[in-house]
Amino acid sequence: MSTTESTAETTEREAPAGESTDKRRGGDRAGFIAAGAVLVVCLGFVLYGVLGTESGTPPEQPRTPTAAVTYRITGEGNVDVSYLARSEEGKATVEKGIELPWEKTVRVPLGQPPTLSIVLDGKGGQARCALAVRGAHVQSATASGTYGRATCAGERLAAPTES
Repeated sequence: MSTTESTAETTEREAPAGESTDKRRGGDRAGFIAAGAVLVVCLGFVLYGVLGTESGTPPEQPRTPTAAVTYRITGEGNVDVSYLARSEEGKATVEKGIELPWEKTVRVPLGQPPTLSIVLDGKGGQARCALAVRGAHVQSATASGTYGRATCAGERLAAPTES
């Protein structure tokens, strides 16, 4: 028996009855092609979910009613400032090392109390904070000396009343 004949006999013995080795290889390819097609379809669904079908503009968020609040700091020295601005969660905005004078008008959500806190730096000085809601003065306070502190706070903001 030659080596060519023995290889052919071995190959025929390994294949299941009635199936040639060429048919088995074709079945493996079909399985890989089907798995690849399923993978492509799944990837398409993922991309559709991430990218969406809209024009790319995010949906408009409901707007929280706000009121104009003006924070003002006058005096001498540098201060760290903490104030409430347009944050529905009521978180403060912090700015450090501000040179005086300083003024900022922001929108504060109704239902939140407008608050301005100042802390002088290690060199000290004197600073006065003032708070105005819708243009009307609400409160003022003075800080002096090294690391002097002052806080101006108003009552919770309500919708304007008409007379």
